[in-house]
Amino acid sequence: MPFSNLPPLLTEALTERGYTALTPVQAGVLESEALGRDLLVSAQTGSGKTVAFGLAMAAQLLDEEGRLPQQGPLALIIAPTRELALQVSRELMWLYAKTGGRIVTCVGGMDASKERRALNYGAHIVVGTPGRLRDHLERGALDLSKLRVAVLDEADEMLDMGFREDLEQILDGTPGERRTLMFSATIPKPIAALAKRYQRDAVRISTVGEDRGHGDIAYQAVTCAPADIENVVVNLLRFHEAETAMLFCATRDNVRHLHAGLIERGFSAVALSGEHSQNERNAALQALRDQRARVCVATDVAARGIDLPTLSLVIHVELPRDAETLQHRSGRTGRAGKKGTAVLIVPYPRRRRVESMLKGARINSEWINPPTLEDINAKDHERLLVTLLEPVEVDDDDRALGAKLLETRSPEDIAAALVRLHRARMPAAEELLGQGNDPAPRQDGHRPGFEDIVWFRMDIGRRQNADPRWLLPLICRRGHITKSEIGAIRISASETLFQIPRAVANRFNASVLRTAGTEGGDEGGIKIESVQGEPREAERRPRLTPSARPSGPPAARHKPKPHRRTNDRQR
Repeated sequence: MPFSNLPPLLTEALTERGYTALTPVQAGVLESEALGRDLLVSAQTGSGKTVAFGLAMAAQLLDEEGRLPQQGPLALIIAPTRELALQVSRELMWLYAKTGGRIVTCVGGMDASKERRALNYGAHIVVGTPGRLRDHLERGALDLSKLRVAVLDEADEMLDMGFREDLEQILDGTPGERRTLMFSATIPKPIAALAKRYQRDAVRISTVGEDRGHGDIAYQAVTCAPADIENVVVNLLRFHEAETAMLFCATRDNVRHLHAGLIERGFSAVALSGEHSQNERNAALQALRDQRARVCVATDVAARGIDLPTLSLVIHVELPRDAETLQHRSGRTGRAGKKGTAVLIVPYPRRRRVESMLKGARINSEWINPPTLEDINAKDHERLLVTLLEPVEVDDDDRALGAKLLETRSPEDIAAALVRLHRARMPAAEELLGQGNDPAPRQDGHRPGFEDIVWFRMDIGRRQNADPRWLLPLICRRGHITKSEIGAIRISASETLFQIPRAVANRFNASVLRTAGTEGGDEGGIKIESVQGEPREAERRPRLTPSARPSGPPAARHKPKPHRRTNDRQR
């Protein structure tokens, strides 16, 4: 029996929950050298941390009969966000249900007076966010004099969010002989300093090496033109048709924009960001759990602590700022032994940066192209066949209506109508600018129809990672033309030359001048101008001086219009 060393009532709870074995972090906190000791644990999101500290603190909480005594609070769990605190409470409720334990949750956005009444009635375990717990402590509603165990969940996140002072005041109000368990994805210097101050001879446990990158998550990196990002999101959602998907954006403005775009296309989507009230957040999460919504668009902060059992797809619409953010985001899926997929949408100019981040995080990712219309149609065919061939229960009315239909239509016509009905309920896939039979004009020679052309110059070249795959949609957007109206593209070290048919050159040039300096149209200051003569003559002209060339990496100069960055404080 894998749980032979655990209290019988907790063993029963685990068995009824379907546990057959402990995860590495759960087994680690139960090792002989960890029993009764302060713990500093490095473990990734989704590794079973809540059950781990629930099991670890049992010896300090339960009496000889395996039940919780009538006094309290005995354990305090501090979490960075409301969602994580509520999730922790739900996990501990089933784990400690048979012990008679009373668990009270104290989080911002909820009725504080109800929480005070629950605390006054008596609680064995209190779970809460730093600000609300500190408030109850200062008002005298939270008595920590009998506390035996304090747990800091996602301690690194709490320090990043500015809760150090709250944590210190709460821990300073607890008995000195308490046991302190700290769980953190990483152990930076601030966490080490906090551990040194509030822990005694702590045992260090790390399962990050085993879980790094989440073994149950398949990572994919999808390259695309910057202007195609939103359409790539649509095609990924249609290709995977996940039961629940979460899309990550950098700011609340971008969440709002993408959410509106998905709703307009017919997706059942909800949004989570700092601008939503607690009631709105609760309603959105309940819609996802009830399957009334299948897509959640969120910022990093808003999505912390969310646990959705049906979540199988995470899409990084805007790239995470670092590897830790990547793993925190991706950790929303691939939980509790279930498989998940995390997809990074990578604009062509930012591929090197993403490759470096993935390498540093020791994450193996498959680099792929965005799903095409043909890919999505093929997936739809497979899903439709599975759905329509599933056995169904029909009553007499259904059979009578089916017979009536067969009197007026052939079986083939009825089957085709049923297929069409199913397809009509699906949002349409998008055609991408960066895809097609001829995604980029040839580097040399003339295409038919380009015998009489005008050359244009862009002040960006190989040194700035210029590539036809993302230059092509940029030219189309700036000049209000189609890719079929662009001829050869020649990329040198510091500039790019391309052909436009003389018949449309004046219109193209006027559009370029009109879009220069406008938001989204300026493309970070890239200059486009006409060139007199053939390229060789043009290439003998003086190069742009460094001061005249746009500064900064292309990653910061080619952001898609639908995903403008705003102040990071809005995340």
